[in-house]
Amino acid sequence: MSLASQIAANLPFLRRYARALTGSQASGDAYVREMLEAVLADDTLKASLAGGRVPLYRAFSKVWTSASGAAASGTTTSEHEAGAQSRLSVITPPARQALLLTTLEDFSVAEAAEILDRSAAEIDAMVAEAIADIEREQTTSVLIIEDEPLIAMQLEDLVTGLGHTVSGTAATRTQAREAVAQAMPGLVLADIQLADGSSGLDAVDDILALASMPVIFITAYPERLLTGDRPEPTYLVTKPFQEATVRAAISQALFFGSTKPL
Repeated sequence: MSLASQIAANLPFLRRYARALTGSQASGDAYVREMLEAVLADDTLKASLAGGRVPLYRAFSKVWTSASGAAASGTTTSEHEAGAQSRLSVITPPARQALLLTTLEDFSVAEAAEILDRSAAEIDAMVAEAIADIEREQTTSVLIIEDEPLIAMQLEDLVTGLGHTVSGTAATRTQAREAVAQAMPGLVLADIQLADGSSGLDAVDDILALASMPVIFITAYPERLLTGDRPEPTYLVTKPFQEATVRAAISQALFFGSTKPL
């Protein structure tokens, strides 16, 4: 596989990481673009990327770390971004990176240590620090839109284990509407393909037309959302998922208070 093809294969997931790291699709993409420009200008850096995902994320981390705390070039700060960055100030940038790398991006502790130029012990400590800071946020009620009963039950257990309540569960778009009519949630966990062929995307659009709350998509088909053709959701978990990944996404979504997919 050529280097360009290798980077292209990993790029949607790097963009997901950048969005979660910055709280904004526009800002995250600007950092990714800045990293790619640095690669084009540096043959040594370009050659290092042949090693796969770890050196790619390592190169991105160096760009982001050198500019963190300031807006990336070519971006503007929206009200959403300003609020996110304000809340980010309670977590050190390295701790935030460590948490996302080991949960959302599913790197091992050793790989995250290589990406961030840290020891494995430091990564473990930073992850614990980030989780403690994030979980100080208030609990909320959660609507689960999922057509597979066992997965829905797993998500219910996970949500309640984090101290949240489940406002309702739905296997179809119609059931989601009915659940919202009974109780408006503070967070939505949504699959894309639902039991009757309806769309979780449409169900979420229905809900967001009524009120604003964070949304996390949990799907076996992330490529349907990570296309780059339109605004993409900040919080996207791939099935089969690890509970730690969903937990991190919930904490992130509540921490940022995202009102809609970005």
